[in-house]
Amino acid sequence: MTTHRNTVDTTRSPVRTAAQVVAVVFLLVGVAGFIPGLTTDYGDMTFAGHHSEAHLFGVFQVSILHNIVHLLFGVAGLALARTADGARGYLIAGGVIYLILWLYGLVVGEDSAANFVPLNGADDWLHLGLGLGMLALGLGLTRRTANPHGTP
Repeated sequence: MTTHRNTVDTTRSPVRTAAQVVAVVFLLVGVAGFIPGLTTDYGDMTFAGHHSEAHLFGVFQVSILHNIVHLLFGVAGLALARTADGARGYLIAGGVIYLILWLYGLVVGEDSAANFVPLNGADDWLHLGLGLGMLALGLGLTRRTANPHGTP
């Protein structure tokens, strides 16, 4: 069966499932960031910037922009998980993005105007784990094995 780039891949593949799970988690986190109680100091949430005092689960500094980014990342993941190639690309590119965010968070001070997302220490280390995890899923679940007969 040949699948076209614009059609949905109806076969179950581990990389598609992984991308869908990651995407759903991003959607849930994005929604949770807008729920008082799950987000402490909800009334102190700003649209963007390090002045937002809201914290998801009392730990991860969030803003409206931060929550929207999580929602968009989740929607993109579900859209890309329609094919194995899209799912692989989502996990690998997402992993790279989160590793860059981790480095950005380490370099930019928490009180800096450049901390517009905002990010705190807990966010930074979560981004490291997400980046490594997404890369591992994207690369590990699509690793190609050599054909003993020498044909593709």
